[in-house]
Amino acid sequence: VQLVESGGGMVQPGGSLRLSCAASGFTFGSYGMSWVRQAPGKGPEWVSAIRTGGDKTYYADSVKGRFTISRDNAKNTLYLQMNRLKPEDTAVYYCNAWGPSDYWGRGTQVTVSS
Repeated sequence: VQLVESGGGMVQPGGSLRLSCAASGFTFGSYGMSWVRQAPGKGPEWVSAIRTGGDKTYYADSVKGRFTISRDNAKNTLYLQMNRLKPEDTAVYYCNAWGPSDYWGRGTQVTVSS
């Protein structure tokens, strides 16, 4: 089983990034997916989730209206489009598969700074 995040980097406030999470080794379409982030010196923070079919999505208040979660079950890939980024969005972003089992990626760093 693998979840591999990509797309992180450094961006100025107000900028955008698109994170991807490539899944393999399990039936991606049978799992709900989430993004969870952890800022330096803080605990994990749930960011967003999407159900198996992609028809229902959920967001933390801190990102609602700025971030969009989506998935492509044919490509076994999860996405997070992040717009109007703020310095407080700086964190390591992890993708998580939840269902019959629970899987985590290793994370991708997002830094928002001028």
